[in-house]
Amino acid sequence: MDKHPSSAYVIRFADCDPFGHLNNARYLDYFLHAREEHLEQAYQLNLADHYKKGLSWVVGGHQVSYLKPAAYRERVCISSMLIGADANSLLVEMMMTDAARAQLKSLLWTRFIPVDIQSGKRREHPADFMTFAHSITVAGIDVAAGYDHRLKAILASFKKELQQT
Repeated sequence: MDKHPSSAYVIRFADCDPFGHLNNARYLDYFLHAREEHLEQAYQLNLADHYKKGLSWVVGGHQVSYLKPAAYRERVCISSMLIGADANSLLVEMMMTDAARAQLKSLLWTRFIPVDIQSGKRREHPADFMTFAHSITVAGIDVAAGYDHRLKAILASFKKELQQT
């Protein structure tokens, strides 16, 4: 099972600012669309199926860094992975790179909160969902150290890769 799914996207004109760079708010749309695609393709998890069962997720918060601009018509790669899961939330890391995966453009951590469709209130993840979530959670990421620590580690790995080429 691929715990690090990724997909390619082309930056669209309507999503760019006057300088031809992807608008900061639109990064979130690209990331969330990619994650939904990854769930379906890598895990055969369709969000609509959960919705029909009365479960959905809302965004509890984002931590995002915009490191290099994504330009109009540029092909980028977006990857996502589940890095934390408990009864009350999911923590997903997503990154956007250039097509060659040599340059980090943006890093995002998003916390998703499960909600009951009927009441609109928080609820805990069902046990069967937690079994699935733990099966796709990527181990070895020190979430407790925080977003900034993770960003520094990722940037260091990109720098190391660049030096080796």
